[in-house]
Amino acid sequence: MSRNATSSALPSSPLRPLPRPNILLLLACFAAAFSVAGCQKQQVAEKKLPVVVTTQTVALADYAPRTSLTGVIAARTLNNLSFRVGGRVAERLVDVGQHVDQGAVLARIDPQEQESDLRSAQADLDAAQAQLTQAAATYERQKTLLARGFTTRRDFDTANQTLKVAQGSVDAAQSAFANAKENLSYTELKAGAAGVITARQVEAGQVVQAAQTVFTIAEDGDRDAVFNVHETLVAQTPSSPAVTITLLSDPQVRAVGKVREISPAVDTASGSIRVKVGIPDTPAGMPLGAAVIGTVSAKSVKAVLLPWQALTSTGGKPAVWIVDPSSKAVATTPVEVLAFDSGVVVVDKGLQEGQSVVTAGGQLLSPGQTIEVAGAKQ
Repeated sequence: MSRNATSSALPSSPLRPLPRPNILLLLACFAAAFSVAGCQKQQVAEKKLPVVVTTQTVALADYAPRTSLTGVIAARTLNNLSFRVGGRVAERLVDVGQHVDQGAVLARIDPQEQESDLRSAQADLDAAQAQLTQAAATYERQKTLLARGFTTRRDFDTANQTLKVAQGSVDAAQSAFANAKENLSYTELKAGAAGVITARQVEAGQVVQAAQTVFTIAEDGDRDAVFNVHETLVAQTPSSPAVTITLLSDPQVRAVGKVREISPAVDTASGSIRVKVGIPDTPAGMPLGAAVIGTVSAKSVKAVLLPWQALTSTGGKPAVWIVDPSSKAVATTPVEVLAFDSGVVVVDKGLQEGQSVVTAGGQLLSPGQTIEVAGAKQ
């Protein structure tokens, strides 16, 4: 069979290339369709509704920066009490937390040694007084005999010297007796002032040395609120500020105090400085150790207070959305923030009175976007 015969036997293909004019017409239709769709989208964008936002008119207000710290109530006068003589503790009459009056006996040591010393001093005093009595009688006799010429001047001088020595011995014995009596009184430890026992270092039966601390007492009177303040805050705080002290567990209990003492040394571990605030007429509701909040208000300044939701950023810096009053279009303007307070941002630069600032809905805005103020009448 010949090649021509085989070719004529195959079926003809149904796909045929389109003529060039038809292809150009089809491309033109597609281009027109895309152009119409683009115009429709642009028209939809142009008809986009304004964003509903909340605004605030800029107005200057008085703002006093406040700093609050937590501290504790402490005694202004804290004394360590100790025996003035050593010995074995026989009785401990008070415990930690107990209130005592001035002169109350807190503890006793065994007085046997001091009582023995007192008896010995009493015996020495009695002997010295007996010698003084004898020396005085001898002196008077020698004085009478000398006047009559029945004794020598030498014997009279000897009697006079003996009398003076005896008088000195009596004086020394009296002093020793007084010391022994005083030492006996030191076997009782008494409170020098009314207050609360805050610490105890000994127990009954323990041997203590003179001047060894036995109790610590917080004396009654005005209290202090003690705070650990960072050194930067101390430098920024005005001199002698009024400090409002509020009881942490009951904010209704409050008082006003003044800074009484600032530690000259910085705690190297925490970088803080201990500050004591004196509280005159301390309320009874502020016991020792109570947690309190101290608040200091600085000098009042003029600033703009905005909700924190009003703050945005532009170029990495704080900014807010400003509404153009005529076109209702928005634009960002940079601001300088003075402080971040509870629920508000304090702005001191970048805004003018009368401007309208977006305070809610700013996250939906873009530059040039038109807005509608929520609740505004159309």
